[in-house]
Amino acid sequence: MAAHMNKASFEDHRRTSTLPTLLGILFHTIGVVLAIIVPITFAILRLSFSSYAMSWFAHPYLAFLMFIPCSLVGLLIPRILWGNFPLSRGVSTFKTSNEVFSDEARFWGAFGLYAFITLVYLAAGLSGGFLTFFLLVSMISARILFWILNKHFGYRSTKSIIGYALSMIPSLIYSVYFGGFLVQFLIEKMGMMGSLPQPYGYFVADTVVAAVVGVVTGFCVGPLLPVVGHWLARSSIVQFLIHFNVLALALSSQFFPYSKDAPKRLVLQHTFVTADGNHIVDSSYDFSVVDSNSFHFLFKYAPEAAEELHLNQISSLENVNTSERGRWMALFPVSFLFSGSLKFPAKSEDMLKQYGYLPHLSINKPTTYSSSGSRKVFLELYLGSLEEVWVTVLNITGPLSGWSFADNQLPAPEVMDGGPPSYICRISGASHENWTFWLEANSSDPLNIDVVVLDQYLASDFRKLKGLFPSWVDVTAYSSFLSSYVF
Repeated sequence: MAAHMNKASFEDHRRTSTLPTLLGILFHTIGVVLAIIVPITFAILRLSFSSYAMSWFAHPYLAFLMFIPCSLVGLLIPRILWGNFPLSRGVSTFKTSNEVFSDEARFWGAFGLYAFITLVYLAAGLSGGFLTFFLLVSMISARILFWILNKHFGYRSTKSIIGYALSMIPSLIYSVYFGGFLVQFLIEKMGMMGSLPQPYGYFVADTVVAAVVGVVTGFCVGPLLPVVGHWLARSSIVQFLIHFNVLALALSSQFFPYSKDAPKRLVLQHTFVTADGNHIVDSSYDFSVVDSNSFHFLFKYAPEAAEELHLNQISSLENVNTSERGRWMALFPVSFLFSGSLKFPAKSEDMLKQYGYLPHLSINKPTTYSSSGSRKVFLELYLGSLEEVWVTVLNITGPLSGWSFADNQLPAPEVMDGGPPSYICRISGASHENWTFWLEANSSDPLNIDVVVLDQYLASDFRKLKGLFPSWVDVTAYSSFLSSYVF
C-alpha cells in the first residue's frame, strides 16, 4: 500500500511539474516573439508620421535607444499576465510555495527554449548553436548558486539575485558583444539592401532592424527574466520604458539619416542606345537608389541637382519616365536591387566628340550548319574607341545551345522582369584585339543579343550633374552603351 501511494505521489509530482515547465517554455517563447513584434509595431507607427526612414543609419546608437525599451516591454508581457494562469494547482501537497514553483517553471521554460534552439542547430549541422549552449551552461551554474544563496539569505533576497546576475556576466557579455556587432553590421548593410517597391519598401529597413534588435534583446535579457522578471514587470518600470521609448522615437525624427561617413548611395548611369557602331539613337540619365528613402527624399534635400534636371516641384517626379531594369544590364546581377528607377533625357554631343567609334557586334565568319539542324554563328565584338572599359555584358535570348565561353558550358538561364529566359555573359575589361566567339543555336529561330559596355569616362555635363549632389550622397557614376542585334 505504501509503495502504491509513493508511486501515485511521484506521478502527481511529475504531472504537476511537467505542465508548468511546458507552459513556461510557451510563455518564454511568446515573450521572445513579442520582443520582436512590439518594436516592429513602434517602428511602423513612427514611420507613419515621419518624412524619412532610417534615421538610425548615421547614428547607430539610435537603433538601440528606439527599439530596446519596447523590446523589453514585449519580453515582459507574459510575465505581467502570468498571474492570471493557475499553474501551481496542487502544489501545496509538496509544501512548495506558489511563488517558488512559478519561478522554477519560468526558469526551466527559458532553459527549455534555449535547449531546443541548440538542438535545432546541432540537428541542422549549423555552427551557430554555441551562443545558446553557452547560455544553457551559464544558466545551470547560476541556478545552482541562486539556490545556495536562497538557503542562506532567503528566497528572492538581494544577495541571491545579485549572485545569479554576476554568474551570468560571462555569457551576457558574449551575447551583448555578438548582438551589438550583428546589429551594427546590419545597419551598415541597410544602406545597400536595395530599393523595394513603394509604399511598402519605405518600411522594410526599419522593421528589419527593429526585429533584429528584438531578437538580440531576447537573447541578452531572456536568461535573467526568471530571477529579475518580477522586479522589471512592475507597472512603474513598464511605464517608464514605454515613456522613454516614445520620447526616443520622437527625438529620432530630428536626426538626419545620412552623413559623409554613412552616405546615401546613388547609382547614376549615362545611358547611350547606339546603332551601327557610330550613331546614338537615344541618350538619358538613369537614376537608382539602394535603400528605403526614395527619390522624393533625395531631390528634396538636393535642390541643385533637382534644378539641373528641371524638377521645379518634387511632385513632378510622378511625371518622370521610369528606367527599365534592362537598361541596367551593365551592373547585373546588382541590378536586381533596383526598383522604381528614373530616366531623364540627356545630351549626347559631348560623348560623340570624345569617342568617334562606338561598340559594335558583327559576324566574323560564315555561319556553319550541322546535320542535326543546329547552326554556329561566329561573331566579333568591337569596342570602338572606348578607353576606360570596365566590363562588357552579353544578354542572349533565343534557342542557344552552346557557346565558346566558360569551357563551352552554358550557365543557368536568367529571367528579367517576366521576359524570356536569357543567358548572360560578362567580359571583364578592355582588350587590344577584338573579342571573337561563337554561339550555337539548335534551331533556325533568331538569336537576340543585347550588348552593354560599361565605360568609366564621364561627359562634361554628366560630371557637372554628379557634382551637384551634397556630400552625404555617394554617387556611383559611369557611362553605359547599349546595342541590340539579331542573328
